[in-house]
Amino acid sequence: MEKVTSKQLAVSVCKALADKRGKDIVALYVREKTDLCDYFVIASGSNAPQIRAMGERVEELVEKDLGLVPSRTEGVRDGRWAVIDYGDVIVHIFNDETRLFYHLERLWTDGGNLEKFNEENGELVPSNGQKA
Repeated sequence: MEKVTSKQLAVSVCKALADKRGKDIVALYVREKTDLCDYFVIASGSNAPQIRAMGERVEELVEKDLGLVPSRTEGVRDGRWAVIDYGDVIVHIFNDETRLFYHLERLWTDGGNLEKFNEENGELVPSNGQKA
């Protein structure tokens, strides 16, 4: 099997989050800012059961489609802030209040590294609307 790129993994994660009606799905390219990973994928859910379902869907779809399992998961059962670590891509699923409080986008965005997930075509597009 061909090696999956971090961008392909980020897009697959975004699709899984959209499957469970995740809101405000974005990917932040952070490779030049940290050694942690290449992408943060961030999304919001309305309540604990939805956040749980989103996290479970990400794990299910990524394993089925790409053959990858996370190295670590935290908070999926709690439903306030779930973190799913795939190494090159770290997924953050928040409830609205927690997302506003931590505001990871503000901390990590430099004006050119934020991409929004477009559900219609299943692609990440730069926040300025141009295709990457």
